[in-house]
Amino acid sequence: MDISQLSVFENRCLINGKWVSSAETLAVSNPLDQSHITDVPLLSEDEIEQAIVDTDIAQKQWKNVAPNERSRILRNWFDLLMQHQDDLATIMTVEQGKPLKEAIGEIAYAASYIEWFSEEAKRSYGDIIPSAASSEILVFKEAIGVCAAITPWNFPAAMITRKVAPALAAGCCIIVKPASETPLTALAIAKLAVQAGIPSGVFNVVTGSSTKIGQIFTAHPLIKKLSFTGSTEIGAKLMAQSAPTVKKLSLELGGNAPVLVFNSAQLDQAVQGVMDTKFRNAGQTCVCANRIYVQSAIYEEFVEKLKVKVEALKLGNGLDVETDIGPLINRKAVKKVEEHIADALDKGASLVVGKAENLEGNWCVPTLVKDVTQDMLCAKEETFGPFAPIFKFETEAEVLAMSNDTEFGLASYVFTQDLNQFIRVARGLEYGMVGINTGLISNAAAPFGGVKSSGIGREGSKYGMDEYLEMKYVCLGNIN
Repeated sequence: MDISQLSVFENRCLINGKWVSSAETLAVSNPLDQSHITDVPLLSEDEIEQAIVDTDIAQKQWKNVAPNERSRILRNWFDLLMQHQDDLATIMTVEQGKPLKEAIGEIAYAASYIEWFSEEAKRSYGDIIPSAASSEILVFKEAIGVCAAITPWNFPAAMITRKVAPALAAGCCIIVKPASETPLTALAIAKLAVQAGIPSGVFNVVTGSSTKIGQIFTAHPLIKKLSFTGSTEIGAKLMAQSAPTVKKLSLELGGNAPVLVFNSAQLDQAVQGVMDTKFRNAGQTCVCANRIYVQSAIYEEFVEKLKVKVEALKLGNGLDVETDIGPLINRKAVKKVEEHIADALDKGASLVVGKAENLEGNWCVPTLVKDVTQDMLCAKEETFGPFAPIFKFETEAEVLAMSNDTEFGLASYVFTQDLNQFIRVARGLEYGMVGINTGLISNAAAPFGGVKSSGIGREGSKYGMDEYLEMKYVCLGNIN
């Protein structure tokens, strides 16, 4: 499909309200068949520098725009995303590979952050604190200043709006570097932002070398806040690079999500929950199930029920309405999944559905194995693909120890009908998010984020606004 004919299509960068090309370009390819889609600018360091300066100039005006006006503009942007939901989803499917039905859902999810923060723009309240001294303590909340964001390829719409919407609502201007694999979704969203009335320089999108742009963002003194979603390895580098300028950071990093299925669980609910969290976007999500722990009394029955579901998944072109699993983003991603499957089988796991070696290109067959143990790669590393390893456990204490035996702490899931147990386990899991009897936890109203090596800060919810605000304490003495 020729997505260049869609009204929201754009392959130039948005800088200070203008669409900018560059002498050098980056190719964008379709993961379905590696065909060339288009080219986007490979901006130079000078061009990135100028974009930051322009953003800083806009910041001086935007921070003084009334919250009601910022709210109105964001609401316009939300409406435009929903009006162009199908076209935006088509662009996403072509450049990222996920099934169209999932892409349509992501656009609605992305838009929900804009809607949420359009309302929160009017609610960034300060405080008046009682004082024992003869003075008043006032706390103001003010925009932190120019922000930068680096976003991933797996959710190319939602990971942008989850950062941009609270920044704009708080009175901050922002410059975004989308993933090189999926810049077109970002540029299409930016095109609608312009139509919504977001002023020039307030929201900018730049493309180019990830390494160079990351170094510029982290070192630049005009940038006061950096938000990044991606691997722990890269997040740690960005954190170190940001230290000299002492930037505020939001880092949403790697995951290794456990699913704990207890004997008391409703089996069909648990199986569907695992399907929801494991195979969405072909397993290429930071919160997808990476380790599935099932208590011994229901282990074999659970495996058989999950087998039926996995066997029914249909691979294919994401634009086909019947497709459940599209291609992975690239061949490197496929190789990692194959490595994890082969390692598990070599160490004694049993193949239930799928195969150790996959198809040509970027295709990866959904695979289920059982009799998995803690010494296997999939227990320690994030797979990021459609591979479901099933572990067996006996006791609550045992599964908590296995679940927490990782450097990561993003998402976790529990299936149980025992109220006391879910409270104990929810408290015992060392994760920033816990889903109880559900595999779907993302919501604009909820604080999204992790602990340990899974990052710092929260996105979404009322707490997401605080990431873009600074508190100013004002001591008001007696006025004579």
